[in-house]
Amino acid sequence: MAKPNPRSALSEVSRDKHRAFTGLAIVFIWLFSFVAIPVFAQNEVAPSFWDPQRRVEKPDTANIRQLRFITEDDYPPFDFTAPDGALMGFNVELARAICEELRLPCTVQARRWDTILDTIEKGGADAAIASIAINARNRARVDFSSPYYKTPGRFVSRANVDLNIATPETLAGKIVGVEARTAHEAFLRDLFPRAQIRAFESATALRSAIRRGDVDIIFGDGIALALWLNGTDAAGCCAFKGGPFLQPGYFGDGVGIAVARGNITLRRALDFALKRIAERGVYAELYLKYFPIGFF
Repeated sequence: MAKPNPRSALSEVSRDKHRAFTGLAIVFIWLFSFVAIPVFAQNEVAPSFWDPQRRVEKPDTANIRQLRFITEDDYPPFDFTAPDGALMGFNVELARAICEELRLPCTVQARRWDTILDTIEKGGADAAIASIAINARNRARVDFSSPYYKTPGRFVSRANVDLNIATPETLAGKIVGVEARTAHEAFLRDLFPRAQIRAFESATALRSAIRRGDVDIIFGDGIALALWLNGTDAAGCCAFKGGPFLQPGYFGDGVGIAVARGNITLRRALDFALKRIAERGVYAELYLKYFPIGFF
């Protein structure tokens, strides 16, 4: 896989890293992970991406007869096919919650990742909820709802390390591991210059280093690290420390629901539904269901 410009947002590169966790095995790991490491599942708080002071009016949806969502089925826990063949995941359930909020008939179907934006552009579906990055390249093809999640950078250390916050001062002199030639490495070198930064060639090597205690702390993609912490490979060794870090110049502008260019009515309806879902606690329930160890 080609490495990104370290100054660029994570977007598809971040997505490719998450895919290292995918496949049938991760589905089973996720389904049983709620009891695997219960100590970390305590006291999780869902993030909010909607300004509580901003009033969003419900648009007239009289001309929207149904909502045809598309996603994919190999990116757990966001979207995947369960052993019984059912389409599941955070994206899938969020789409259904949006339809319920808007009181519209709803379908959610899986498509190959590389065909999703084509399908929206050609009118084969109304909206795509498939962890699509809001970036300039994608904006040239589709419009987006407000972000419904963002991918933060996070620090992880051994669970017994006494470190409540991660700042340039608290990490001065510490050995900090990071994957080489990534936005995370660029972030560390720019903002944590007094840390002893050690770059690793892969995420697997990075996680092995913190398990063995070869580094004091590691920094990386918050979602990928949350999935690792919640799985059997981490074996309860480690925990998030400090953060989250969301600087868009390094970590992007988040993930949105894609709609056809110029479909203002649907985009506003999605924004209204997402805010209402957050206000009613539905978003938090889904987040905590699919991310027992949250990435925020």
